[in-house]
Formats: sequence, C-alpha cells, structure tokens
Amino acid sequence: MNPYILTTLLFSLGLGTTITFASSHWLLAWMGLEMNTLAIIPLMAQHHHPRAIEATTKYFLTQATAAAMILFASTTNAWLTGQWEIQQLAHPLPATILTTALALKIGLAPVHAWLPEVLQGLDLTTGLILSTWQKLAPFALILQMQPNNTNLLIFLGLTSTLVGGWGGLNQTQLRKILAYSSIAHLGWMMLVTQFMPSLALLTLLTYFIMTFSTFLVFKLNNSTNINTLATSWAKTPILTALTPLMLLSLGGLPPMTGFAPKWLILQELTKQQLATTATIAALTALISLYFYLRLSYAMTLTMSPNTLSGITPWRLQQLQVTLPLSITIMGTIALLPLTPTALALLTS
Repeated sequence: MNPYILTTLLFSLGLGTTITFASSHWLLAWMGLEMNTLAIIPLMAQHHHPRAIEATTKYFLTQATAAAMILFASTTNAWLTGQWEIQQLAHPLPATILTTALALKIGLAPVHAWLPEVLQGLDLTTGLILSTWQKLAPFALILQMQPNNTNLLIFLGLTSTLVGGWGGLNQTQLRKILAYSSIAHLGWMMLVTQFMPSLALLTLLTYFIMTFSTFLVFKLNNSTNINTLATSWAKTPILTALTPLMLLSLGGLPPMTGFAPKWLILQELTKQQLATTATIAALTALISLYFYLRLSYAMTLTMSPNTLSGITPWRLQQLQVTLPLSITIMGTIALLPLTPTALALLTS
C-alpha cells in the first residue's frame, strides 16, 4: 500500500476514535464510529485475497447494522425524552438497543459470530488493530452510558465469558483462538463496567498489552495455526520459552499480569452481592485456560522433525523490529506487583 494512503487511513482511524471519545452528543459519537469503520476497511482488503474481501464485507455489513441501530436508538431517545446527550439515557428502550448495538460493534456474545470469521480472513497486523484499537470507541460509549440496564450487561458479560471459552476449545487456527480470547476478555470487562469503570479500564489496558504481545509473537514466527507453533523453537528459542508464560497470563494465572484484573473483578462482584455471577465467571475462565494450555503445549512440549532446514533459522538474522515485542512481553508477564499503583492512578 502507498505510504501516503496508509498514513491517511491510520490518521482517520485515530481521528474517528478521538471524535467518539470527545463527544457528548450521540450524532457526533456515531460519526466517529463511522469514520473508524470506513478507515479500517481498505486496510482489511489491501491484499485482494478472496478471504480478505469476504472478511471485509462481513465486517462492513455488521458495523453498518450496528451503526444503523445506534442512529435509530439515539433518535428514538431524542424523540421520547428530548435529549441527545450520551449520559441522558432515561428511557429503557433506547438504552437497551444502544447497549446491544455497541455489543455488536465490539463482538460481545450472543452477537459475536462475525468476529472469529472476520479475524480469520485478515493478516496479523490488521487483526491486531481490529482486536485492540477498534474496541476503544464503542467501549468508551458503554462506559459513558448510565447503568440503567444492569441485568443486560451482566447477561452479555457472562454469555461472552462462556462463549469465549467454549468457542476456542476446538479451534486449530490461531486467529480464531485470539478472537474467542477477545470475546472472553470483553465479557469480563462488561461484568464490572457498571460497578467500577476504572477497573474495567484497567482490564482493557491489560488485555491490550497481552494481546499486542501475542499477535507480535505469532507475526514474528509467521504462525497461523497450532501446527506451525511446533517449529518456532528453531526460529526464536528464547521467545519460545517465554511464550507459555505470556499465554498463561492471557488465561489469568498468577503470578502473571493477567491474574490481576480477574482477581479484582471477582472481588468487586462479590462486594456487589453477585457471588453466583462471580462463581460462573471464574469457572468459565477455566475453560479459556484449557486452550491457552493447548497452545503452550504445542509450542514448547512438541518437537518438530529435526531436519537441517528446520534447525537453521535461529542462526539467521531477524529483520523484524523486536523492541515493541520485548516491552509488551515484559508487561504481559511481570506487571502484577504494580496492580495497586495502576488502580490508584485510574481511580484518582
């Protein structure tokens, strides 16, 4: 892609998210979301591969449906209450439609079916943008909405944690596994959004760091399915040793970074007299942990055939930039002791 076009698209992507962040009016927020969608579509279709075109079409139709729902619900809210403000959702009907539309935007269950299919058709770099940056604007709107639909958010959260764990069990494609991982993590965020928004934000930032490092590892090894992970030890031995820790952090095991948000969310749910919800969420985390362990097993405990062509790659110089990967891997593995500091910064 032409660098000038790429720069324009990335700038539009950032501008769309910033407009949504800065808006207090539903029409302005909708415009930011539309800019976001239209800016990423050329990035998704840039390789002109049939799968990429199919994924782009599915993404466009899904986002257009969600945008139409947002426009309809915000107009209905203005008609019923005379308010266009994001924080003035007094009527339950537009509030429910808007919550469902934003859930469709970010891929929460049960309106999640597009996300694994779309992510599977993209390259890892665009998939990373879709899994991280594209979640920011809808998530900001969910945080701004008043919590007058508690049961709906809890239902979306629990369903997402369950589907995110269950859906990834039988997958062999890494991008689909990461899509189901995204659904599960967003479910955890939804559970705590209405009770402690700062904790939901901390969970989102932690998820971004962990997902960033995971995508970069797979990109460095040029891996797209589980079988190709077995040869990664010959390309990057040290990285292969660190990757299981990173995957277990995604699963939420102590003493890695991913344990902190889950631990704090379970604590907050218990404080809100939602012990049953917390128990179900904790049990669904065990399902997710299974497929992270599968990836760890395939990467570190499975030996590929020791052919000369398989052993030599580690001697060859890597041309890819590895500094962002190094920083995010350390963040994924070792940030647990800084949890009180991060929470204090976000709540102050």
